[in-house]
Amino acid sequence: MNQRLELTVAGRCAPECSPARAASAGRKSLSDLFRLMGAQAEINARCDSIPVLTRQMRVGATLFHEGSPAEAFYFVSLGWFKCFRTCEDGYQQVRAFASAGDLLGYDALCQGRHPTEAVAIEDSTVYAVRFQDAHIFGQSVPGFERMLNKAVSRQLIRQGDVADLMAAVAAEVRLARFLVDLSARMQACGQSPLRLLLRMCRRDIASHLGVAHETVSRSFSMMAELGYLQVKNREVQILDLPALKAFSHCTRSAVDELLGRVHGRDASASLYRLGRQLPGAGHLAPDLSKADSVSKVKPILGMTSQTAHSAAARAACMPGAD
Repeated sequence: MNQRLELTVAGRCAPECSPARAASAGRKSLSDLFRLMGAQAEINARCDSIPVLTRQMRVGATLFHEGSPAEAFYFVSLGWFKCFRTCEDGYQQVRAFASAGDLLGYDALCQGRHPTEAVAIEDSTVYAVRFQDAHIFGQSVPGFERMLNKAVSRQLIRQGDVADLMAAVAAEVRLARFLVDLSARMQACGQSPLRLLLRMCRRDIASHLGVAHETVSRSFSMMAELGYLQVKNREVQILDLPALKAFSHCTRSAVDELLGRVHGRDASASLYRLGRQLPGAGHLAPDLSKADSVSKVKPILGMTSQTAHSAAARAACMPGAD
């Protein structure tokens, strides 16, 4: 059941009909919001006197529902959210995962209703700004509009990154791109880029990548066997980030590329190049023979040339098909 919140702006109160709350609401100042968004240079003498509503969300709580009237937009302060649309058959198509510094709900401005639903996937905190009060903030502190424009620009870049992710033919390459992006986001938040704790379940990752959730598990296993990472439940340790980044740049089916079935190239040559670059205890010796390199890679792939060709064809036609 929706509850009514109050936003205090420059000494006056205005009611807001907001989506269901998880726990409690509080207030911080506009200065705190600027610091969160890395816009300390925009802080002036008035910022500390302008309160901004904050909301604490328990895991599983909904920040806003798909199709609900849009009264406010939000800046994530702590935690993670998943943003998704629900299809007619009940399937949830995950559009994005939002973390600290991300902007939520601003895409509802044009139509007045939220096109997606946002749910906390861990205990989280957000700053809430009513659409009608954004103009007041901008008049009181000109730097607010510059900060908001930068936040919108970052979201547009993030959407472009998602388009790049979906452009990959192979499911394992999509997952690699997702992990590389997640690593960069962790580093930007001052956390380790190599030790990742996945707040999202594999089913949500699969929905975001446009593949079956079983495919996500197999892709994790493949990259673990190649020595790129170690996986234990939701804990992911990246062992070789440069190699993972290089793998994420593949633009065709990984199996097809490795077995040399693109443009009729020699399969053993592709396997040899891969074998010389396999991570793990270190790169293979420079003088490793071509035969030894190929024999090392084939067991890792765990498939014959004929099986690999079939897998590549499936990946090319229906990425992530089982």
